Amino acid sequence: MTQIKPLEGMLTPRFADIATFFRLPIIKDLSKLDYCICGVPWDGGTTNRPGARHGPREIRNSSSLVRLYHPRSLKSPYDKFNVADIGDCPVNPADLQDSLLKIENFYNKILQSKTIPISIGGDHLVSLPVLRALAKNKPVGLFQFDSHTDTYDTYFGGFKYTHGTPFRRAIEENLIDPKKYVMLGIRGSLYHPDDLNWAREQGVTIITIDDFHEMGFNKVIDTIYKVLGDVSTYLTFDIDGIDCTYAPGTGTPEVGGFTVRESQTIIRALNKINFIGADVVEVSPPFDINNMTSHIGATIAFEILCMMTRTN
Repeated sequence: MTQIKPLEGMLTPRFADIATFFRLPIIKDLSKLDYCICGVPWDGGTTNRPGARHGPREIRNSSSLVRLYHPRSLKSPYDKFNVADIGDCPVNPADLQDSLLKIENFYNKILQSKTIPISIGGDHLVSLPVLRALAKNKPVGLFQFDSHTDTYDTYFGGFKYTHGTPFRRAIEENLIDPKKYVMLGIRGSLYHPDDLNWAREQGVTIITIDDFHEMGFNKVIDTIYKVLGDVSTYLTFDIDGIDCTYAPGTGTPEVGGFTVRESQTIIRALNKINFIGADVVEVSPPFDINNMTSHIGATIAFEILCMMTRTN
């Protein structure tokens, strides 16, 4: 099969033609692909500022600014693997449970094809049905880049499915091994001083933003490797892990976070971990300024693709 390549920016201007992730062709036949990039345009789990349902469309548009080769390694994932945009996952904006089922069924097909997905959300609840598909046979490890733990139990008097609860549900459903689970960047005010206790009691490794700066980069990376080892691991990247000075277009912004440069460096250092899939979530274009957050989301997705394909 001919190697799949993005449109070449020197031949077709990057502002031209149909917007797809990284200007890749849209290919629905998963048997032709090693990696796929798909949108999950749904924010039915949002509890405050909505708009992440528009994230995939705007990140597609911004991804036209991302060229083919990684700036550090000078390698391209497209030289080694077949990667394509497979379009958007079906969702139902009027029915939360139906959306969760539709997303899970969509990713079941991806799992069966043995294609590795990189998903663009959507709010953080979309990670739960993705994990229901990818971890249906065995619990996986999890690396979570985030300012919030997203392990709350309920919201609003007992509602269990919001973007603040996906990883509590995932642990309860035995989708994640909590002892192979690292959260990085947690910060911001809490509802209660015990908010982090449940996750820690399950064995989750929580590295707050303060821990990161006190431990230093190398010790943090060593800790991540010690926890995750060689276990099959899912990567979830919440854009609000980045300081809202850089990424204002998100539903639950928190100050005092990572710079974009720090975020890139962290992702690049994880290229020996066995990632089976990844997502970038919580980009909310209605709150963005000059498409800054969408552009960061696209760049982070490219860093993740290069890291997973060992081309970074």
